[in-house]
Parts: sequence; structure tokens; C-alpha cells
Amino acid sequence: MNMSLKESCIILDLVMAAIFFLIGFLFYRSNGKAANSLTGYNMKSAEERKKYDEKKMCKDYGKRMMLWPIPFFIGAVIDFIFPIKGTLIAWVIWSGMFILLLIERHKRER
Repeated sequence: MNMSLKESCIILDLVMAAIFFLIGFLFYRSNGKAANSLTGYNMKSAEERKKYDEKKMCKDYGKRMMLWPIPFFIGAVIDFIFPIKGTLIAWVIWSGMFILLLIERHKRER
């Protein structure tokens, strides 16, 4: 069975959307247990970690991650008309969202 480029791009977008939503949902529902999965946070000492509300932090990150599928859904729609362009647009938008998260996190941890 040969898939067309259009179908491949749409499937990629939808799979990425599902993955990001699932990760975000799991973070949101982790009750703070997913905090160890956050880069940098897992390297802090136990004393430094006491300064953070892990439950709230995981909920905040989970909410943010559950927004990350939106560019991929938009990309899938665009891929119906312009294959590959929707996927590229989705990744560019997602990269921007991820960079904003990193900047916000850096400011918060100062």
C-alpha cells in the first residue's frame, strides 16, 4: 500500500498532535510526579525543590503542552491543500511556542 505525500503529512501532523496532547494530559494529571521529567528541575537538590509547588508546576506545564497540538491540527488542514507546507508551518509555530515556554521558564527561575 503506497501512501501519498499528502496522506503522510496529514498522518504525521495528527500523530504529533496526539503525542503532545497525551504528554500534556499526563503532566496535568500527574499530581506533581512528572516534575522529575522537567530538564533542569530534576538536577536541583531536594532543598531547592522545596521552593516549588510541584503540583501547580505540572498542571501549568500540562496545560501549556495541551495547547501544542493546535498547530499540528492546523497543519493537517493545510496539508489537505498544500502537502508539506502545513507540516512545516506547524513545526515553525510549535517551535515558537516552545521557545516562548523556555523564555518564560527562565524568567520564572531567576
